[in-house]
Amino acid sequence: MTGTEQTGARTALILQHDPTIHLGNIGPTLVEHGYELRVVDASTEDVAAIDPTEADLVVVLGGEMGAYETEKFPFLNDEKALLRERIDAELPTLGVCLGAQLMAGALGERVYKGDTKAIGFRRVEPTEAGADSPIRHFDGVPVVEWHGDTFELPERATLLASSSDYSNEAFAIGDFALAVQFHPEVTDEMHEEWVADGYNELDELAIDPDALRSERVEYSARMQEASRAAFSEWLSALDAKRGTAAGAAPAA
Repeated sequence: MTGTEQTGARTALILQHDPTIHLGNIGPTLVEHGYELRVVDASTEDVAAIDPTEADLVVVLGGEMGAYETEKFPFLNDEKALLRERIDAELPTLGVCLGAQLMAGALGERVYKGDTKAIGFRRVEPTEAGADSPIRHFDGVPVVEWHGDTFELPERATLLASSSDYSNEAFAIGDFALAVQFHPEVTDEMHEEWVADGYNELDELAIDPDALRSERVEYSARMQEASRAAFSEWLSALDAKRGTAAGAAPAA
């Protein structure tokens, strides 16, 4: 019996900014937990028309724009307004890279250019709180980084992980919101597309594309396993909070 049959289909609203920066390996995990996926192109569809509280889960993905570039990309303001309402209502929310930055911005924190551009598989170190959270699955597992922006940690947030480049790599807000600055969702196919499309940027940064491919061969399989474990655990905790523990049939 599938999760949908057991618990009834839930909806996951996916705010996407680029077709190459999609759910990746998080998608199958959401489906396994009984979610029907609604993907919205935030750059072309009217995010302001979306009811922030309607979906059971909102996932905000990455993008090449900065969360602070609201004059150039005004839809980012609509996303932040949606996120602020969801967070205030304590509704399940997940942010990845730009999504994490928008969550911080939605809570009034500064998002800005960092000192370095982090590209490649890097280690993130769970904090004490992170070691007691789903983020612990990434301990000792190099993960994909591909960003040069960072943010101030919201007062309401609990820091879950840091790295040698950036102190804010993952945070939680209560038991309903999770944000990661890194890219655990990246599949091998996504990574190759990013590397192939990013030759000009990589050349400017003196990063060897073949070195990134070698990292993928060495580390990707472990990251895929860690991503599945981490997000499956987080989604199961949401199930339990709703009173419908994963795998349990609804009461008659």
